[in-house]
Amino acid sequence: MTDPSLTRFVLVQTSHPGNVGAAARAMKVMGFTDLVLVAPRDADVLARPEAVSMASGATDVLEGARIVATLAQALDGVTHACATAMTPRDFGPPTSAPRAHFEALKGRGASVAFVFGSERVGLGNEDVYRCHACLSIPTDPRYGSLNLAQAVQLIAYDWRQALGGFPVEARTVPAQVADGAAVQGLLAHWERTMVEIGFLDPAAPKKLMPRLNQLLNRAQLTREEVDILRGLARAIADTARR
Repeated sequence: MTDPSLTRFVLVQTSHPGNVGAAARAMKVMGFTDLVLVAPRDADVLARPEAVSMASGATDVLEGARIVATLAQALDGVTHACATAMTPRDFGPPTSAPRAHFEALKGRGASVAFVFGSERVGLGNEDVYRCHACLSIPTDPRYGSLNLAQAVQLIAYDWRQALGGFPVEARTVPAQVADGAAVQGLLAHWERTMVEIGFLDPAAPKKLMPRLNQLLNRAQLTREEVDILRGLARAIADTARR
């Protein structure tokens, strides 16, 4: 299995500091930290306020990032480089969707790099030729333009999922379902209220109460919901008396 620490994200000739910060954030939420910039337009991009602001807590990724002059330097130590490109090329590495490629890649134990081009023109052919594979994110054919940081997020997510993903932790405590006695108490309360307001004729109840019983059974009410519905019945009766 590939070690997540052997994953590198490479941004080539990036123009906008905000995209660098947002890319760092996209990486960190998926558990990746190795960021390399190749000849960015702004040599001080990692410290620019826009980058720090868009990193939003991932400033450690920015602080650990490196700037190099060439893609060859950025790929030093990498055994499998994936270019990202929307436009198909008639020559170069094979092109596939990320998930399909990741299924074959995840078990190799390779040191992986994902290479992203500039915001305006993407990756040049010479940079694509240096890579082992070309990844194309499936998009609507009528409009496939992705922001750089969005593309980083999608690749980072799919690669993390291929590596096993992260567990989803419950954020709420499951509510306790009301027992039969509580439901029957609610029904009795409703019955009294409906008789009091003239909605239910006790001499000819038909099947109203059994139908309500079935409705409540399907609803799987919690204790709090039973209390709410009983409070509603009290409020209706009080209003009717006034």
